[in-house]
Amino acid sequence: MTYLDHAASTPTRPEVVETMMPWFTQHPGNPSGAHHQAREARRAVDEARDAVAALVGADSSEVVFTSGGTEADNLAIDGVLRAKGGTPICTATEHPAVLEPVRDSGGMIIPTDQLGQINLETFTETLDSVDNISLVSAMTANNETGIINPVTDIVALLQERSPETLLHTDAVQATAWLDLVKHCEGAHLVSITGHKFGGPKGAGALIVKKGVPFAATQRGGGQERERRSGTQNVPAIVGLGKAAQLIMNERETLASRVTALRDRLEEELIALVPDTFRTLPQDSNRTPQIAHLCFKGVESESLLFLLEQEGIAASAASSCASGAQQASHVLHAMGIDYETAAGSIRLSLGWTTTEEEINHALTVIPAAVTQLREYPK
Repeated sequence: MTYLDHAASTPTRPEVVETMMPWFTQHPGNPSGAHHQAREARRAVDEARDAVAALVGADSSEVVFTSGGTEADNLAIDGVLRAKGGTPICTATEHPAVLEPVRDSGGMIIPTDQLGQINLETFTETLDSVDNISLVSAMTANNETGIINPVTDIVALLQERSPETLLHTDAVQATAWLDLVKHCEGAHLVSITGHKFGGPKGAGALIVKKGVPFAATQRGGGQERERRSGTQNVPAIVGLGKAAQLIMNERETLASRVTALRDRLEEELIALVPDTFRTLPQDSNRTPQIAHLCFKGVESESLLFLLEQEGIAASAASSCASGAQQASHVLHAMGIDYETAAGSIRLSLGWTTTEEEINHALTVIPAAVTQLREYPK
């Protein structure tokens, strides 16, 4: 199988699995307990907390472990609104884990430019014209296209125009590829999840900077400094910590290798398949792992079916959910028409991607597109 869906979930690193295994079988303690095995589990959680804090440039006390990116996003928005009220705003290309709680709370959705980045001019006008904006959410990198938002520019605008407004950034798709200490500097809340950078599914974190008004949405045992109750998932948290250490050490080398593979994949597909183009210009400020391409005259679901028959796993960024017959909200926000969006696919690379997999894709995809274009409509 040629796996080109790393933006959905990347394989867990063997080192991560090895680190996790003893916490399933040999160390049963609950970190909230008082005996030796409980203290042992608590130390393991604290060590993972330190690793995640270093990954984002935070203090360990600011790390709130969650079940993943969706919970972290929900918790950021709902936690702030419970504590201080006001109006939240977000960009039109956010993940549904941000869009839905913002809409449900009566917040505002602001447009992006044609690249899917926040429109800073519109954003400034919104800050100047809307009262009581309590929270802004703008993702670090988009999950469909990989476009990178200028988070530090957003921070600067907020400091100038609305210093009481908090900034949340969903860094789920950025963690494997960008230095979050640099790219998320000044953000008050940051969401990450382990399974996007070699960690396990079911382990994520929300960074809540000191002084941020915040109220828990899940109550009970008072874990995570009263910010997220529930027994900590020790094996998954330990795995998240190990994955954080690995990606910090290997990010630069990995990004360079994957960028070269992605560029080759894009360039050769465009050369081999007529009427094929990148959704984003090649020189866009984007993460290395995503090749988002539009194939004129085909439907992405049909193309993905043929690719799977030939051993290639990819995804259709033109669908919001499985079976949805509507254009992606991200592509719609970018001004891409329905017909073009319907023929788009996301080929996403990661730490396991090889030259052989790229060769396989370059053989199968052109033939599949040709087959679909020749099929009687």
